[in-house]
Amino acid sequence: MKTIEHWIGGAPAAATAPATTPVFNPATGQKQARVALGGATDVDAAVRAATAAFETWSESSLTQRAQVMFAFRQLLVEHEEELGRIISAEHGKTVDDARGEIVRGREVVEFACGLGDVLKGSFSDQVSRGVDVHNFRQPLGVVAGITPFNFPAMVPLWMHPIAIATGNTFVLKPSERDPSAANFVAELYRQAGLPDGVFNVVHGGKDAVDAILAHPGIQAVSFVGSTPIAKYVHERATAHGKRVQALGGAKNHAVVLPDADLEFAANHITAGAYGSAGERCMALSVAVAVGAAADGLVAALERKAREVKVGPGDAPGTEMGPLVTRAAQERVENAVATAAAQGATVVVDGRGLKVDGHEQGFFTGPSLLDHVTAGMNAYQEELFGPVLAIVRVDTLDEAIALINANPYGNGTALFTASGEAARRFQRRVRVGMIGVNVPVPVPMSYYSFGGWKDSLIGDSPIHGREGIRFYTRPKVVTTRWPRPAQQIAAGFTFPTAG
Repeated sequence: MKTIEHWIGGAPAAATAPATTPVFNPATGQKQARVALGGATDVDAAVRAATAAFETWSESSLTQRAQVMFAFRQLLVEHEEELGRIISAEHGKTVDDARGEIVRGREVVEFACGLGDVLKGSFSDQVSRGVDVHNFRQPLGVVAGITPFNFPAMVPLWMHPIAIATGNTFVLKPSERDPSAANFVAELYRQAGLPDGVFNVVHGGKDAVDAILAHPGIQAVSFVGSTPIAKYVHERATAHGKRVQALGGAKNHAVVLPDADLEFAANHITAGAYGSAGERCMALSVAVAVGAAADGLVAALERKAREVKVGPGDAPGTEMGPLVTRAAQERVENAVATAAAQGATVVVDGRGLKVDGHEQGFFTGPSLLDHVTAGMNAYQEELFGPVLAIVRVDTLDEAIALINANPYGNGTALFTASGEAARRFQRRVRVGMIGVNVPVPVPMSYYSFGGWKDSLIGDSPIHGREGIRFYTRPKVVTTRWPRPAQQIAAGFTFPTAG
């Protein structure tokens, strides 16, 4: 069986220890490969390669970096189908969905292609007599990314292109559940002309994570995952003097007002809830039906949930694939059972779904729960599966209060025909990313991605200009060029402009 190795110093690198873990095909339930489980020694080897590469890469011109990014971007276009199938085979999502995440990751590469303009500093002439001031930003050094299974291409692409384009070198620790995309991207970087050691991949679990958080040669860590692990990463990394981006979990609400087009809303909520089997941090997991919208919305959502085509991710016509692991499948189906026991109405029950020819796959169908309350587990927990809970409220103000009381604040959506309601909603709701008649409001690459409350630990969102600020630090230079023999008095008082 194939063993997926690390990528260090521009080439595949065997692990220093024999430990591995299986990589499954979620559609069949079968092991298809093994991935190396790296530890402190492997992380140190990657950091040493990245440190050596930083000496020259940080001194490379903006033109050289842009040329690499343009070439890398083109390779992502040319290999989109191949990379999409790699992701689908290990994650379970449909090939089209995988291609979509590649496109959204590629947008960050396109943003990185233009960093020459974004990185421009400023200059102030004659701030004092014969004195000028200017500023510029410089890279940090070796930085690292720890990324989740649900977007094995997109989330890392939200990190390393900006880090590399600003002159840093990078160590990626992808999820061990679907590791092959990271190595494929490393090979594309090599083909794009990126010098050896600038981009490295270390596979593994907690040992690799802890080694990254503690390594003195790593200056910053970017993380996306669950809130408990985000808190752990933030605490450990900051304790070791590192900058940290730590994005956590979510419980995203879609509010539907009575004046909304219910068919439109139901279409988009269904896609937002069940796309990628609900394994998205921006998935819609709660539909908040306001007043008279409730019964019509539930009827439309039930019809559409029953129409979702579930099957292998590489099969034509499939809209929703399996969950990533057997444990995830069991957890989601247990959550539906718990919701029923706590008094929710199971309108559509996805438990026990079997797909012909793939009976051992990690499949579960879409589930729709009505009459869910804020005290139920189905509302409080991030289920990370194809389960949509419906909460009924009387007014928009109640819907806003419900969202604001939730500990998560990643994304939310409002379906309405009222501009006044939309404006009130977007100003009052305590959430980082908001969609108005847009179910999954993932910002474009030139805006930041990040939530509020327990969805973002610390204060550093990801990509866009926030990414540039995170991966660089500023320098301010004050200069004077006196003429020969010019006498300028030196004072012992604090300097002021004059």
